[in-house]
Amino acid sequence: MHINTKNYSFVRNKLLNKEEIAFVDVREEDPHAQEHPLFAANLPLSRIEFDAYGKLPRKNVPIVTLDDGEGLAELAAQRLIALGYSDVSVFENGIQGWKAAGGELFRDVNVPSKSFGELVESQRHTPSLSAQEVKKLIDDKEDVVVVDVRRFDEYNTMSIPTGISVPGAELVLRLPELAPNPKTKIIVNCAGRTRSIIGTQSLINAGIPNEVNALRNGTIGWTLAGQALDKGQSRQFKEVSESTTTEAAARARSVADQARVKRVSLAAIEPWKSQSDRTSYFFDTRTPEEYEAGHLPGFRSVPGGQLVQETEMVAPVRGARIVLTDPSGGGVRANMPASWLAQMAWDVYVIDDVQSSDLTEKGIWKAPLPSLPIVASVDAMTVSHWLKTDSNTIAVDFSTHANYVKGHIPGSWYALRSQLADAIKQLPQADRYVLTSFPTELSLFVAQEFQKLTKAEVLVLEGGNTAWAAAGLEMEKGPSHLASPPLDRYKRPYEGTSVDPAAMQAYLDWEFGLVAQLGKDGTHHFWVL
Repeated sequence: MHINTKNYSFVRNKLLNKEEIAFVDVREEDPHAQEHPLFAANLPLSRIEFDAYGKLPRKNVPIVTLDDGEGLAELAAQRLIALGYSDVSVFENGIQGWKAAGGELFRDVNVPSKSFGELVESQRHTPSLSAQEVKKLIDDKEDVVVVDVRRFDEYNTMSIPTGISVPGAELVLRLPELAPNPKTKIIVNCAGRTRSIIGTQSLINAGIPNEVNALRNGTIGWTLAGQALDKGQSRQFKEVSESTTTEAAARARSVADQARVKRVSLAAIEPWKSQSDRTSYFFDTRTPEEYEAGHLPGFRSVPGGQLVQETEMVAPVRGARIVLTDPSGGGVRANMPASWLAQMAWDVYVIDDVQSSDLTEKGIWKAPLPSLPIVASVDAMTVSHWLKTDSNTIAVDFSTHANYVKGHIPGSWYALRSQLADAIKQLPQADRYVLTSFPTELSLFVAQEFQKLTKAEVLVLEGGNTAWAAAGLEMEKGPSHLASPPLDRYKRPYEGTSVDPAAMQAYLDWEFGLVAQLGKDGTHHFWVL
């Protein structure tokens, strides 16, 4: 199959003209994080059938696949064409081609959002306090409230002493009741810099009467100052009164209007769902719990703070339209994130007329999937019996490395689909391989490729790891059998509790350099309110 190629000037012109393009880096997350163009969104080959329909909803959107010369871009393009996409090309000469043409390369993940956060701070001089200054305020029992704007699981892992979990988009709604006295000082923290800058500036933009400061450099700054973090905390924001919601709604709407966020009615978005010449993303920015209790059909749950932090992960088509809804918080959690997305040059809309009777769907968002391949399968009890009695059966797990470490079938091997040929060479020789994964569908997509590479029998575990656990069978923890290197997850220098201080400092230095990199790149169209 001959696949067209596209070059640097094609991609750059699309970005400069604000035309839609899905520029997708199909390598695993770790190599992607080492270096990539600013708007090259990570869409790993391993998960392409699982992610494509949800992340690339329009079948004729221009897609350009990117790798570093490993041949993954070509494979990904073939798979996307097989999934029904009609305008798919491969980026000429990969990462090196981008570099040779004078293109800027960026490190780390969520770089558009992080560089935007640095731009906001550089232009607005967002106030911040050092870790030592904040610790002194806490130790001196000053009138101060610390709010942690990360996801709850990140907060729960490690947090600033006294800190309360208030994920980013909740701040303007919840803060008035967490700090009803306007003399109370507010400290906003995240792990590094971006989310605390955006959170602090959100409160300032919304006109909150309190003095607000970011904790400079977040939990990293706290650790580098030699100060102890708390672990396992569970303090969370509470529900707020109707009058607080009404006032917060007015503040958030005012900020959205200043940022030129567009308004839309529920009826008007219907044709957008099937529009053939424009990509639209539909996000519900409330808490996952509120979403699961009832949401609009076709909307995906993406809490607003994480949406601003990780936009390219859920909306890889640059130049697309983004539609937000917050039907139960007076629109606060849609309007505040929308104000930031507008400044990041997204075409962003908020729906104003949603009634509770419109929230007809319940439960978690399910990725839209292509028809699943029909492959031979086997139930969990049979596999358990084989693994105990038959040394010629090997289980191979295609979950993420993080999920594999959390729990896998005892003795099963972790493998990456994008490294399949190499992984199979690392596996013990066997007469039968049973493939499993979480989510289950991933192993179904791998089975036929796996069978082509071995003469052994290849089966898929019915229901995957979920079915194994549901059958009451034991799970093993830890990185016990790795047939592939864990490239699917870039180890962020601000996650977990055992990070090298030198890596933390290097990360901060990298963030400080982002504004200069943005200037060199020149394709972003960011502006600051």
